[in-house]
Amino acid sequence: MSRKLAGLSVTAILAGGTALADVPKVAVDIAPVHALVARVMQGVGAPDLVIRQGASPHEYSLRPSEAAALQNAQMVFWIGSDLTPWLADAVGTLATDATVTSLLEVDGTITLDYRDNAVFEGDDHDDHDHDEAGHEDHAEEKHDEHEHDEHGHDDHADHKDEGHDDHGHDDHAEHKEDGHDDHGHDEHAHEEHAEEDHEEHAGHDHGHHHGDHDPHAWLSPRNAVTWIGAIADQLAAADPDNADAYRANAAAARAEMDALVADVNATLAPVRGKSFVVFHDAYQYFEADFDFPALGAIALSDAKDPSPARIAEIQGHIAEDGVTCVLAEPQFNPGLVATVTAGTTTQTGILDPLGSNLDLGPAFYPQLINSLADALAECL
Repeated sequence: MSRKLAGLSVTAILAGGTALADVPKVAVDIAPVHALVARVMQGVGAPDLVIRQGASPHEYSLRPSEAAALQNAQMVFWIGSDLTPWLADAVGTLATDATVTSLLEVDGTITLDYRDNAVFEGDDHDDHDHDEAGHEDHAEEKHDEHEHDEHGHDDHADHKDEGHDDHGHDDHAEHKEDGHDDHGHDEHAHEEHAEEDHEEHAGHDHGHHHGDHDPHAWLSPRNAVTWIGAIADQLAAADPDNADAYRANAAAARAEMDALVADVNATLAPVRGKSFVVFHDAYQYFEADFDFPALGAIALSDAKDPSPARIAEIQGHIAEDGVTCVLAEPQFNPGLVATVTAGTTTQTGILDPLGSNLDLGPAFYPQLINSLADALAECL
């Protein structure tokens, strides 16, 4: 190779490296959010996962590499403090230069109230227009209101009181999260991660705090569609050179969500009407989107250990109401499921709201939702 050609090759390599370096560094909290961001960034870059896959986000201690991901991030997408109140201080302390988006606060996001009862009798979702057809209309309707040109989200943007001319990200793209002094979180634990050699985990007295809303909103494909649009808009604004790729990926992802909804409805159709109990109350967004209600939950939405009275109440309903299935979760001790089903013929299975055994990446989210439907159909 001539010196001239060698020089051109080096220049091309350097130019390619510069283009790659210009892609925003993005940090996300949990695997399902990682999947949505990875789908939008597909072919351009990839986000960093902060909470280790398979770990419960309700209680967690950041590893040094995870704290570093927050510190180096230019953008952060997370569910919000309703899911991980302990993470708010870390985001505010470490991601000081990042644009931070709480997905629960994105305009158009469906939010459901936190449920305290062990048995969900009387809980309904009429105000969310979830008809018994299982949302097949979702796969056919146009989604116009988020100004994605040819791909808006009419049905996916009508669950807030505010208007939805845009995603309202200026309100949510804040550099710090305020008001987290009550979380029992060591203010300096994450600074030590970022400034020292990251040799130890920071300790967090996380406790169990929850807000007014159930935070497991990622289990609604309708929310996923809304968030995909928000993520694409944020990335396109931060990285105009790749804006077309982000928007094209978002459009393809929305089409995949329509197919996903149809698949899940088909899977659940043979077992509709059967009664089941979940380990902790993490699934009401899935229940609402697919009109497939659980009878109750052994533990609350924040996964706090249930009281003896709550366990006894669930046991009574399992024995008396013909519950077909009780579902454990891989993140928690299955002993409670064995306790509440003792002496019955009730089937048991496993639901995983975080997709612990799935491969991270752009295909993760449809696999996660399908895995929930498959587990329910198998157990019921």
